[in-house]
Amino acid sequence: MNAVGIDVSKGKSTVTVLQPFGVVIAEPFEVLHTADELKKLVTFINSLSGETKVVMEYTGAYYEPIANALYEAGIFISVVNPIIINDYSTNRVRKIKTDKIDALRIAAFTLDRWLELRKYEPADTIRKTLKVMNRQCLNLNRILVMQKNNLISLLDSVFPGANNLFTSPCRETDGHEKWVDFVLKFPHVDTVAKLSLSAFKVRYQSWCKKEEYRYSEPKAEKIHKYARTLVSTISPTESIKMVISEAAKALNSTLEALGKLHSEMDALSAQLPEYEAVMDMYGVGKILGSQLIAEIGDIRKLHSGKALVAMAGIDPPPHQSGTVDTRSRSIYKRGSPALRKTLFQVIGVYLQRQPKDEPVYQFLEKKRTEGKPYKVYMIAAAHKFLHIYYARIKEVMPTQ
Repeated sequence: MNAVGIDVSKGKSTVTVLQPFGVVIAEPFEVLHTADELKKLVTFINSLSGETKVVMEYTGAYYEPIANALYEAGIFISVVNPIIINDYSTNRVRKIKTDKIDALRIAAFTLDRWLELRKYEPADTIRKTLKVMNRQCLNLNRILVMQKNNLISLLDSVFPGANNLFTSPCRETDGHEKWVDFVLKFPHVDTVAKLSLSAFKVRYQSWCKKEEYRYSEPKAEKIHKYARTLVSTISPTESIKMVISEAAKALNSTLEALGKLHSEMDALSAQLPEYEAVMDMYGVGKILGSQLIAEIGDIRKLHSGKALVAMAGIDPPPHQSGTVDTRSRSIYKRGSPALRKTLFQVIGVYLQRQPKDEPVYQFLEKKRTEGKPYKVYMIAAAHKFLHIYYARIKEVMPTQ
């Protein structure tokens, strides 16, 4: 009975081996994440007599080289949440943190949880790629918000309210928003207001044709009339026009990148068996559906809907001691922040459209009528949605 504890870090890991009653078979030693070093580690673990189990922490992508190498060699390996290891008792009053001690703690945990350990299964290429792409989308969305706020701030001095001239959604072909392309052509209020109505109509129509937007004469008249009511605090110099144009180009570049990522994510998701079932769920479109698939992964790895809720980190933990039994509790938030964000966007669709026949909305509305705060009924609805998601997807997934 050999418990191999591996403390993973970037580019290297610390390995130790324990047997029952604290017998140290191998003092902690370092292993680089290179092909030769990993091959030597596989040979060493296979040389141990008796049953062997390996445990390591889930640490971003750092654990994957060593985990995949051991898995492919047929060695039992379990990857656990670092919080579980951190909460595992070491019977020490003094807090000590080193890679060697962490490896010993993981090995001790392996012995104590020997029968409870779940075998590691590598994610398939499509699901792994989807998750990487979704995280990139989240990063680009943060950049997008900053770029939009920056451009709107600049326009407040040269063309106030230009961002509200159009309500068109992002264009599917390239992800562009019409108001951003508009300020690229008309970066200052004077580029509209100082033209006659007929001259502006000609330029606006030509721009719509070139950029493949629908031309509306009443809209052109409305923009021209609005522009003539505005007052600019900065003159339309070439430098100012350049600043606006570059900010708009940067924003368009991010929009294009997001558009490509969303299209590719949808194409990848369509290759998975649960794609149609996910898309049939209310409030889920191509973007949110792909995000859900990316963050939840293979539903067959979860034993119940409760496990999926815990994965999202929206379940309130019990808090009871003696005669104290707290009823109002905050959610764990120890799950995936990316999944929680996607869930709130889905529930936001329910709030906006208010589908009376949908069970999730009925549950949400029930909590609202009970006087629950916004976050409470949103989390409750997300909880309900995940249970439905689990049940529906479980039905269509082939058995492993």
